[in-house]
Amino acid sequence: MPAHDASRHREDPPTRDRGPRHPVRALVVGVGLLALVGVLALGGYAFFLQRTVEGNIEREDLNADDNSVVTISPDRFGSTQPGDDEAAAEDDGSVDLDGTVEPDGETGEEQLEQDDGTAPLVGDDGEQIEVPESEFVATSPERPAEAGEAMNFLIIGSDSRDLSVERGRSDVIVLMHINDERDRVDLIHFPRDLFVPIAGTGGSSKINASYSYGGAPLLVQTLQPLIDVPIDHVVIVNFESFRAMTDAIGGVDVNVAEASPGFPEGVMHMDGATGLEFVRERYALSQGDISRGQRQQAFIQAIMTEALSRETLTNPARLSRFVDAATTNLTVDADLQVSDMRDLGFAMRGVRGDDIFFETAPWSGIADHPVAGSIVVMADEQMQVLSEHLKNDTMEDYTDPVSPRTGFGG
Repeated sequence: MPAHDASRHREDPPTRDRGPRHPVRALVVGVGLLALVGVLALGGYAFFLQRTVEGNIEREDLNADDNSVVTISPDRFGSTQPGDDEAAAEDDGSVDLDGTVEPDGETGEEQLEQDDGTAPLVGDDGEQIEVPESEFVATSPERPAEAGEAMNFLIIGSDSRDLSVERGRSDVIVLMHINDERDRVDLIHFPRDLFVPIAGTGGSSKINASYSYGGAPLLVQTLQPLIDVPIDHVVIVNFESFRAMTDAIGGVDVNVAEASPGFPEGVMHMDGATGLEFVRERYALSQGDISRGQRQQAFIQAIMTEALSRETLTNPARLSRFVDAATTNLTVDADLQVSDMRDLGFAMRGVRGDDIFFETAPWSGIADHPVAGSIVVMADEQMQVLSEHLKNDTMEDYTDPVSPRTGFGG
């Protein structure tokens, strides 16, 4: 059964991403956790799968509970790690607002970033402000009664290869909303350049800067006021296992909507290596990073469809290979136990590809900020509409008539 394509009812608003150096991050956000949904409670394989997951995942203090202390401490290690030069060489250059490539690979955005790659913090007067090391007490919105037992997971795609060494950058930020009935999943992508107030600092910046300044707890405290619902759990994924995960399920059938060299229009079966090539392409596509983002979404849908298919769920060898690959590079908050994942998986055992929906946090356009560089401007009123649907657990009725459907807005 094919994954649900929300664009058949409403087009996902295009978001302009200036091209993370590791675009594969965006491919499997949520797949690590969704690999557990509906598979950990499969009869005789449950115990084996639970042992596999328990042995693979790491736990850290990622969430920010009420009255806990959040530390603002910029990541002094930066985000450069072995292999970054090679990855950057594969994906150099950038796409400007008009879709042209800047051959030297530098943009105004990158020049305005600080030495560690973090976007500057902007005060109310529009000037850059320093971010001293400090602490503040965390708060969380009340859980609305209307939401029932709906759950919200924050899924972070980090480029860090070792979170114990440095936190890296959060170029992918997704809120996963699981409804009260446990028969629908909404994946809401928050563009990394969305310009928002950064909790505890008195300033604003790109939303992914909150992760650089204070890790997952600061990102939680920054995101929660926007959506006005509590975040129950936090998951950090890195993507070293992407190739193995794709190959573990025998490859995936991907709908190629726009042809490029080596990829004709139509459905094409891809293994991990071919998939990486497919999603890295942008220069041969009509809208650069926008088109590449659409390819990434198509690949996410293909992986989810195959991972949750009967062919995978009823094949012990294939299922165990996929779960092993999907959880090898997974870090979860200290309160999320594998038994909780198993229970959630059992409750969601009927979820399939067409029960998973993709949205983008509402935005009104791209702007060139004199301090922060290229930013995504949030559509404030539409964000409140999104918040109401999350609070009332009515995402099936959510529509976004505000975000730009073509181009980069204004």
